[in-house]
Amino acid sequence: MPALARQDTAQNTPTSDEIIARARAMIPTLMKRAPDGERERRLPKETIAEMQAAGLFKVLQPKRWGGYEMDMGTYYEVQMALGEGDMSVAWVYGVVGIHPWFVALLDERAEQEIWGQDNTTLICSSLMPTGVAKPADGGFRLSGRWKYASGSDHCAWAFLGGIVEGRPDDRRIFVIPRQDYEIIDTWYVPGLKGTGSNDIEIKDVFVPEYRTQKYADSFRGYGPGQMLNTSNLYKLPFGQVFFRGVSTGAIGALKGMLDAYLDYGKKRIQRGSGAAASEDMTVQITCAETAVAIDEMKTILHRNFHELERYAAKGEMPPMKLRLEYKFHNAWVAERCSLLASRLFKAAGTAGMSADLPFGRFHADITVGRQHVSNQFDQIAKTYGAMLFGIENNKDFVL
Repeated sequence: MPALARQDTAQNTPTSDEIIARARAMIPTLMKRAPDGERERRLPKETIAEMQAAGLFKVLQPKRWGGYEMDMGTYYEVQMALGEGDMSVAWVYGVVGIHPWFVALLDERAEQEIWGQDNTTLICSSLMPTGVAKPADGGFRLSGRWKYASGSDHCAWAFLGGIVEGRPDDRRIFVIPRQDYEIIDTWYVPGLKGTGSNDIEIKDVFVPEYRTQKYADSFRGYGPGQMLNTSNLYKLPFGQVFFRGVSTGAIGALKGMLDAYLDYGKKRIQRGSGAAASEDMTVQITCAETAVAIDEMKTILHRNFHELERYAAKGEMPPMKLRLEYKFHNAWVAERCSLLASRLFKAAGTAGMSADLPFGRFHADITVGRQHVSNQFDQIAKTYGAMLFGIENNKDFVL
């Protein structure tokens, strides 16, 4: 049995509705605290502590490690709720909060090292395989520098991508404790400032074989930890889970921006016409389209994961065509949120640019999130469109 920092029981494990309600209760505080995160370029410690206290990081954590082992729909509802207050918080949760799911796929020895003394330990990541791993007795010696390790200031471990030297097809995720890497302060950006997505550097550190996971195995939905963590939750495709974590927060942020605009628009008088902004037809159309788009994007998100869970329950991997379609949905969400946020930003007018109002922050956060490699709409749309015509595409190991 694993050593637990605190063993939850059936009596004190929240329901899905309860954990979502806890996240929603944080929205006003997150909205108020967002400027602090922007100024410090990392999430406030108080925010992480409150998320821990609410059990948000346990949503995908195995029950055998004191987690709640809930479904992906619950997890993404929590992320969207956080995004309504501060997309930087939602972004960090979308990355760091996914990692308990990934730990469940690892060798039990790695799980013990991460959670054996403290099952609330948090993990950051930078999964692009920019590191070089030299084979060594019992493992590898890893060196490299990685960008965009969101939430790294609050984490005690890191998942880092690398390629084994001399084996260009052997790409792995390496599991590294905090004492073995340096965080380099590089995160100076116009949006998502509070994510603290700094660089990580490693110089010739030994990593045992059991603290690695091949990308190819993740692509096939396999991990040695599945022998112990047997829930269908841990049989979902790696890429489908991870890339949704960097787009879904934008849905919540767009909802937060719309709610703020509806409140603002009821009071705003347009200087040019003297009419109430709420009576402007263009504004009404923009708000209507945004509201329906949010509902549409959430509906597709839940439908997709219901379908992925159906395949997992059968012990099957979903077909490549479906996985590519769902990856396109991910980029489509980021693109659509960005376009609608721009329209709301313009509708707010000059007065809406005040630092006392959240429109500029929401717009910048959604725009910067759109730039993530998994959210590149044109590139992914081209690949999906080619598939619709029956044209062969390059295999993508993050599907």
